[in-house]
Amino acid sequence: MDQEIGPIPHDRLVNLKTDYKRLLLLAYQSFGVVYGDLSTSPIYVYTNSFAGRLNNYRDEQTVFGVFSLIFWTFTLIPLLKYVMIVLGADDNGEGGTFALYSLLCRHAKLSLLPNQQAADEELSTYYRAGYIPRIAIHSPLKRFLEKHKRLCTCLLLIVLFGACMVIGDGVLTPAISVLSSISGLQVRAKKLVDGEVVIISCVVLVGLFALQHKGTQRVAFMFAPVVIIWLLFIAAIGLYNTIYWNPRIIRALSPHYIVKFFEHTGKDGWISLGGILLSVTGTEAMFADLGHFNETSIRIAFVGLIYPCLVLQYMGQAAFLSKNIHDVSSSFFESIPQSVFWPVFVISSLAAIVASQSVISATFSIVKQCHSLGCFPRVKVVHTSRWIHGRIYIPEINWILMVLCLAVTLGFRDTTMIGNAYGIASMTVMFITTWLMALVIVFVWQNSVTFALLFLIFFGSIEGAYLSSSLIKVPQGGWVPFVLSFIFMVIMYVWHYGTREKYLFNLQNKVSMKWILTLGPSLGIVRVPGIGLIYTELATGVPSIFSHFVTNLPAFHQVLVFVCVKSVPVPYVPPDEQYLIGRIGPRTYRMYRCIIRYGYKDVQKVEDNFENQLISSIAKFIQMEGEGSSTGSYDSSPEGRMVIIRTTDTSGTRLVTRDADESECNSTSIRSSKSVTLQSLQSLYEEESPHVSHRHRVQIELSETENINSEVKEELMALLEAKQAGVAYIMGHSYVKARKASSFMKKIAIDVAYSFLRKNCRGPAVALNIPHISLIEVGMIYYV
Repeated sequence: MDQEIGPIPHDRLVNLKTDYKRLLLLAYQSFGVVYGDLSTSPIYVYTNSFAGRLNNYRDEQTVFGVFSLIFWTFTLIPLLKYVMIVLGADDNGEGGTFALYSLLCRHAKLSLLPNQQAADEELSTYYRAGYIPRIAIHSPLKRFLEKHKRLCTCLLLIVLFGACMVIGDGVLTPAISVLSSISGLQVRAKKLVDGEVVIISCVVLVGLFALQHKGTQRVAFMFAPVVIIWLLFIAAIGLYNTIYWNPRIIRALSPHYIVKFFEHTGKDGWISLGGILLSVTGTEAMFADLGHFNETSIRIAFVGLIYPCLVLQYMGQAAFLSKNIHDVSSSFFESIPQSVFWPVFVISSLAAIVASQSVISATFSIVKQCHSLGCFPRVKVVHTSRWIHGRIYIPEINWILMVLCLAVTLGFRDTTMIGNAYGIASMTVMFITTWLMALVIVFVWQNSVTFALLFLIFFGSIEGAYLSSSLIKVPQGGWVPFVLSFIFMVIMYVWHYGTREKYLFNLQNKVSMKWILTLGPSLGIVRVPGIGLIYTELATGVPSIFSHFVTNLPAFHQVLVFVCVKSVPVPYVPPDEQYLIGRIGPRTYRMYRCIIRYGYKDVQKVEDNFENQLISSIAKFIQMEGEGSSTGSYDSSPEGRMVIIRTTDTSGTRLVTRDADESECNSTSIRSSKSVTLQSLQSLYEEESPHVSHRHRVQIELSETENINSEVKEELMALLEAKQAGVAYIMGHSYVKARKASSFMKKIAIDVAYSFLRKNCRGPAVALNIPHISLIEVGMIYYV
């Protein structure tokens, strides 16, 4: 029996309209960030395709074959592979090479990060929705990969190589896009020499990189109209050229012309694939920039405007070339009708700037991911948007890209040679993505190995053909991405290797819990008022820095908190799941552990209210432990168990937070135990540095309550008393050296390369925004 469908509720209708508006807004913004590179490819594709031996085949049949290759390449790789399949392999909304790698690490246990815990798997963002871990346990392929750690290392190296090629794209894309666009001036301004074109291009490039600090959102709003106008212009010109010059070009949509092309050109046609693949460069940005937008908005933009406009332009340019093959060296600008040449030139120059933006944004994202997963030195990461997660700017990387981009532009001065390098970099990243996707299909999507093999064979063979053609051009500029990738890969692997060796040293030399328990509640030292936050990379155990400190200075704070700030291979950790609190030893020892977890897209920082948030979290842990103390589950082991503390949930807490200047209310106030001299020194420092005084204006108090255990109340009072006495941040100032018995290569890697990177990157205290006045550094030498 049919049921009558009532009207949609008003509030739901409003929400639907809001969602559609937001989706269309994101699709609009994506033109300015994601599609700039892809949309400017028509400027140089035909020029690079006919730059080599294919220039000897100047006939209509060859032009038709080239267009047919471009059309089917553009249809199969960007549309079928990326839009239809790869975009669905997002990691909680994030894309890119490392997003696929992090998915594999979580679902197939391929991670080499040493500080992972079983508690990390309980994160709500750890597994994909609907994933059941036990299904994949019986996979022979999974068992084989997990058993052989060398294969895990090889997988990491492949991913790092792909990430380095993305960084290479960030260097080559601005160079070829801007130089190709500005060279269009020579079509009308015949007296303009190549050197002047290069200088103008360099000025434009400097301006582009100088704009990056404005943030992706502002840049997207500035650039999106440019790309949309550009696409409409080139589509109209393509349609005009098709009708005016050669309407028969429509027949080349048939793949039959590809067969005829290779029959006619043979090996020379295969070599020309290195130029044809430039039609799909920038495709990887759709996936890499996924975190800046979302899957649906990127698909809408591509299918609705990008695909039809670019197909019309490639078709029109081919129709023009079929009748004017002698203009192939600057076919795009020659095909523009004279009446609209200058407007199109201006828009093309602006579009070339936008083209660079997409890969620069992708480079920032990939570097941030590498850094979070322990594969890149610490750099300054600026979060440029309050509302959109993942929009970042990295100053150091921005200026390095600018210098390298200018060097490539000034060094080559030729779009053909830059195109050779650019094609290799882009196709290598796509090829690596195809292999990673095959593993994702099996381990994450839990589809059959047969489907994964079909995906790998179909797309891998297409991309392999293009890549093999590009590798022939290594001597003609193709060596650039390999040199850049080698440099960045050495940096990444040395940092990862050194960080891992340092962690393993900490793990092997951590303080025995049995030894701590034998010392008693005072730990055999003088316990002074205050809280000591001991930063460590260890997620379990007491670090050797603790014993090193008390050996040289036998006094420590009344409350000790071992703080571990670590990255988890997920894009982001919900705020309510970031803090893990536990106890070290018995209650009387006043020793706690706090693990703060971040995802690879989270910006790691310590806010001004970090101390208060930490104290509140420990207080909630104490209360939770007191309420469940009858079971004894917390004290069942020396380490105790870690509990997730939801920082946004204040229900049930007996702490009151107020400004320190407010008068006392119905609460038990804790007086500071600092001497008059120390308080006067603190006041003097705050007067000289007003930007840090905000940390000392908040006071946490224990509200009066009768329904509280005496032991719990005593511990809470001790915690708050220690807080009012002051908080000190203790960090290791480490020196990492290779053992004398180490191999020569290890000594070079640790003593020279890793040491150099540590000295020239941001320090951990700076990266965590730790106040200088409260910082204590303990010197440690690590022999790894």
